[in-house]
Amino acid sequence: MSNDKPTNNSRRNILKGTAAIAAAGTMPLIFSNKAFAANYRNEPTGSTVTFGFNVPQTGAYADEGADELRAYKLAVQHINGEGDGGMMNTFSSKALKGNGINGKKVVYVTGDTQTKSDAARASAKRMIEKDGAVMITGGSSSGVAIAVQGLCQEAGVMFMAGLTHSNDTTGKDKKANGFRHFFNTEMTGAALAPVLKNNYGTDRVAYHLTADYTWGYSQEGSIRKYTEAMGWKTAQAVKTPVGAGDFSQYITPVLNSGADVLVLNHYGKDMINSLTQAIQFGLRDRQVNGKDFTIVVPLYSRLMAAGAGDNVKGIFGSTNWHCHCKMKALRHLLNLLVKPMVSLLVRLPTQLIARHFFMQMLVNVLVALSQVQLVQH
Repeated sequence: MSNDKPTNNSRRNILKGTAAIAAAGTMPLIFSNKAFAANYRNEPTGSTVTFGFNVPQTGAYADEGADELRAYKLAVQHINGEGDGGMMNTFSSKALKGNGINGKKVVYVTGDTQTKSDAARASAKRMIEKDGAVMITGGSSSGVAIAVQGLCQEAGVMFMAGLTHSNDTTGKDKKANGFRHFFNTEMTGAALAPVLKNNYGTDRVAYHLTADYTWGYSQEGSIRKYTEAMGWKTAQAVKTPVGAGDFSQYITPVLNSGADVLVLNHYGKDMINSLTQAIQFGLRDRQVNGKDFTIVVPLYSRLMAAGAGDNVKGIFGSTNWHCHCKMKALRHLLNLLVKPMVSLLVRLPTQLIARHFFMQMLVNVLVALSQVQLVQH
């Protein structure tokens, strides 16, 4: 974990002492008596407020994590008035004035989730207990998001989910202190099904390869829900380990399954590897059931598309953001990014823009909630 000026930090009246009192009978070990001296956990007493950026810097989703971290750092510069490019003026809320949060400069600490839930919780716990973080954000894995969200609820700090696509994050595993901006698998299924119907018809047989954790299950379930409702059949659904690298043993059975569609419920480098290997197996050159074999990737990013190269051409999927959306704030951000770094014209990641806007939105939420009590459950 790296630390930019660790402090014991600030925001006003988000968590009231009543939450601490209500939970006193079953207090988790993460709490200390010091936590109850303030109106909320880690209320800052100095001139700074600390955010915790907990992203995958290693593991299968490390590319996404690097993009998130770039965006968060840029957002901090904006919040602190170190270069806004005019974007703050595009917000309807005027809570942010370029002088930090409630007049306190934002500093941050970073951690590596390793794309693993246990490592993510340990990293977030250090940020809260040792660095005084008042808010934890990040992710790239829904399993990580759910794990850290639960920890933050116990600890009495806000969790702002970065990249989480599972329905469960704000469904069965929702927490009062958890927030999300990213869409979910239900939305992907509902939006993608009509596109698949129009392009491939209703008489199809799908074979699912599914990442073996909460997001994969959620993604597979949503795609099956909407495709089976329009007439598709599911030949088989096989779970695959995150970070497998070599997916050939999972792709080989597809050849004799009778399926004419392969649905890759994979993300990050796993999607790049499984898609590349599926193409190498010649799946897209096959005909099955009198139809051209096709591949579907329900969720992908521009980073993944770039990694897969030509293999991703013609493959339908969904994404959360696109840098060519016509938005006034987006134009300011693009100008800010492009002027000092011409290289970004070659690779302008969707995640960077989405996370940057997300971070700005979250800070508005923090300020807007400055007089609101959040309770623990």
